[in-house]
Amino acid sequence: MSKSLIIAEKPSVASDLARALGGFKKEGDHFESERYVISSALGHLVELALPSELDVKRGKWSFANLPIIPDEFQLRPIEKTKARFNMLKKLMQRDDVDLLINACDAGREGELIFRYLVKLGGVKKPIRRLWLQSMTTDSIRDAFNHLRSEEEMVPLSKAAVSRSESDWLVGINGTRAMTAFNNRTGGFQLTPVGRVQTPTLAILAEREDRIHHFKPRNYYEVFGDFAVKAGTYRGRWFREDFTKDGDEDARAERIWDKATADEIKSRCVGKTGIATEERKPTTQAPPLLYDLTSLQRDANGRGFSAKRTLQIAQQLYERFKVITYPRTDSRYLPEDYIPTVKSTLSRIENPHARTVLEKNWVKPTKRIFNNVKISDHFAIIPTGTAPHGLDEVQQKIYDMIVRRFISGFFPAAQFEVTTRITRVDKEAFKTEGKIIKDPGWLAVYGREAASEQQGEESLVAISPNEPAKVLDIEVTQNETKPPARFTEATLLSAMEGAGKLVEDEELREALREKGLGTPATRSAIIEGLIHDGYVHRQGRELIATAKGLALITLLRGIGATELCSPEMTGEWESKLKRMEKGAMKRNDFMAHIKKFTREIVEKAKNFEGDSVSGDFELLDVKCPKCGGGPFDESYRTFKCRSCGLIVWKTM
Repeated sequence: MSKSLIIAEKPSVASDLARALGGFKKEGDHFESERYVISSALGHLVELALPSELDVKRGKWSFANLPIIPDEFQLRPIEKTKARFNMLKKLMQRDDVDLLINACDAGREGELIFRYLVKLGGVKKPIRRLWLQSMTTDSIRDAFNHLRSEEEMVPLSKAAVSRSESDWLVGINGTRAMTAFNNRTGGFQLTPVGRVQTPTLAILAEREDRIHHFKPRNYYEVFGDFAVKAGTYRGRWFREDFTKDGDEDARAERIWDKATADEIKSRCVGKTGIATEERKPTTQAPPLLYDLTSLQRDANGRGFSAKRTLQIAQQLYERFKVITYPRTDSRYLPEDYIPTVKSTLSRIENPHARTVLEKNWVKPTKRIFNNVKISDHFAIIPTGTAPHGLDEVQQKIYDMIVRRFISGFFPAAQFEVTTRITRVDKEAFKTEGKIIKDPGWLAVYGREAASEQQGEESLVAISPNEPAKVLDIEVTQNETKPPARFTEATLLSAMEGAGKLVEDEELREALREKGLGTPATRSAIIEGLIHDGYVHRQGRELIATAKGLALITLLRGIGATELCSPEMTGEWESKLKRMEKGAMKRNDFMAHIKKFTREIVEKAKNFEGDSVSGDFELLDVKCPKCGGGPFDESYRTFKCRSCGLIVWKTM
């Protein structure tokens, strides 16, 4: 009797599939029943290899063998998991196996793992795709009843292979070219470069450069304390005709010279002004459901790294079956998912979940149910499976997902915002207040969240155009602050917006198509930068190191600015996503990548300057050798003007 071979990405998933389908016996590294054989990879088992004629041991770090652009890419088993590859190859080649089912993770990387495995195994058999949204028994069985055809998966397969090959081309050639460039004057300095990694580093380097060149400016603010019949309140002076210009530090309330601030004070002291106010109702909609990046961003505020959050989410999905597929880039649910949502809410032990059902708040709103905003997977939500056995950190991430899910169905929070203007001798002071009229979705997060949103206490009441006596005028001196360094949370946002740090959720959604990397790869990109010594994690801050800054200086100095460009890499990611939908030709994409690769190598190879130009400074320090100084900075060194002592930036 013929059988279907099911290949999962990990052994734990293979076990879950066997348990859900039933009737299996364990046979070494695989399970077997009358209809199926189930086994698994161990993540990636196959990698791209150098063409044999270019796999040289000597001269690999010189320009002699660059660029490396194979006519056809070769594959090889990863050495440490070669035995696993050979085992799967034998299973695929079995005479009684007439169908292969790809049960690797339902996304671009899972597709790549399976496709490379089959290609290197030399197997030509029909293929079907298992597409899992959650790991519950019912979901697994339902997915087996709706296997996708091989034809349906061709666009995703092409995008997966194109991503792999483009990363290889830029990584191998860029790394070898920049390493060769740095080794021209002797020594050896490995200089890793990556298609997504390097533009991400450029975001951090640009921020570090702004901090380094920041010069603080003093500014002054004027505050007034006022008395009306009902009590007292405070207001801050502001310029009513203020318009934003090219000065990024300018604000309506900032005064750049003390004399002007003192003059305002002298005009207002001891006088009586007129207070008017405007009250406006405002609402705040509940936040969108989680995708992986937004979950990582929020979890980072609670002390979790992006990498750790992904690990925990994967455990909640695979091991505990309490959440849906976590490596998603969607924040929406299918439009036919309303019955499933109601069923899930009924199984969650949370009083707010019961409220949603009792109030009949699960409705077909496009902010939640929107097929247009779903590609491979929908938002991360609970499955309704009881969360038994979670440790403290797993429980925290799970609770975040549950609260976000439930709150999405609550009505908007309603506020009353009061803006009071007190005018004294043509000078205006603003006082703002915000009170919650109905907490709406904030109730799911408790009193603390509501207090954060409400801000200051409500203002003392005034009647229209009520006189307000000036009790005191205070002038305060402050200093402008440099831009904040990135945390993982803010860097994830910048990567999502291809370098643009966007706070507004709706606008961020519009930029997603051109983000750096994917939700599933962004944490690995950040960790890779840290591993390569380009970035240092200090507390929650991410800081570009001297080595990282030097790489960006090098690339810009030789004219390879495209490799530093988040916008260009974002465009590439957009093209890969279009390829997944069949709207971009693989040959066109790869032709562009190959052309780009050649240009990077040529720019490094043909650079004729003695040193890379950059924004260098004079370092006014005492020389440890001669006692003189100062030191001139260059791309890689500091050099004493007095004795010529050279100090390398990185060792």
